[in-house]
Amino acid sequence: MWALSHADDAAITGPVETVVDDDMPQVVADTITDLLHTPRARGWIHFYSAATAIVAGLALVPVAWITVSPKAGWATLIYAVGIVAMFGISAAYHRVQWRSAAAMKWMMRIDHSVIFVFIAASYTPFAVLAMPPHTGAEALTLVWTGAAAGVVLKMCWPSAPRWVGLPLYLLLGYSAIWFAGVLVDGAGWGVVGLLVLGGVLYNIGAVFYGLRWPNPWPRTFGHHELFHAFTAAAALCHYFAAWGLIV
Repeated sequence: MWALSHADDAAITGPVETVVDDDMPQVVADTITDLLHTPRARGWIHFYSAATAIVAGLALVPVAWITVSPKAGWATLIYAVGIVAMFGISAAYHRVQWRSAAAMKWMMRIDHSVIFVFIAASYTPFAVLAMPPHTGAEALTLVWTGAAAGVVLKMCWPSAPRWVGLPLYLLLGYSAIWFAGVLVDGAGWGVVGLLVLGGVLYNIGAVFYGLRWPNPWPRTFGHHELFHAFTAAAALCHYFAAWGLIV
């Protein structure tokens, strides 16, 4: 079914016609073709980010649990699992040489779906720890309902064009604006500043993803690697913001 990919082009490329057929939706065919001709750095940023996220989660969750409350521990655990899942699945999708069109399409569905879960998981500690209970419950209901709808969309309509999926990611992320005042009151300007900085970095990465530009070194580090780099940097900002809730 699959084999680990190697750094050289020979190991990560192969005959496109072995996995792309005429009946495949164009957006899926384009994605598969892109993966078959990936830059050497493809997937490594999220691979190392996943490993780092495991260590970071093991540091954050026990401190939240012991020094704040079990509720804080559960909230940060959900966040940690979400970030590890997002980076880990992305790394697997991009670093594994999938030899079957069906396997690649399913991994694409899972990879795109887990981003919604990650966004909702990122909201969780802030809704639980920085908002009044009623407001926090409203925020969690909003983001997790939106995440569930996004997962259904990506799993059931994998061929949806980028102009459909990308705005949904951004819309779910921007829903924090409705709770900005409450977040400032409950977490302070420092935490909110880190959240805003992370949001800006996510948005820059999303623009690179949508435009597929700039593409500085196509055979080594291209537009998708820039997208991954900005995603990792944004996640780091939000991780430090989560620490700001408990220390």
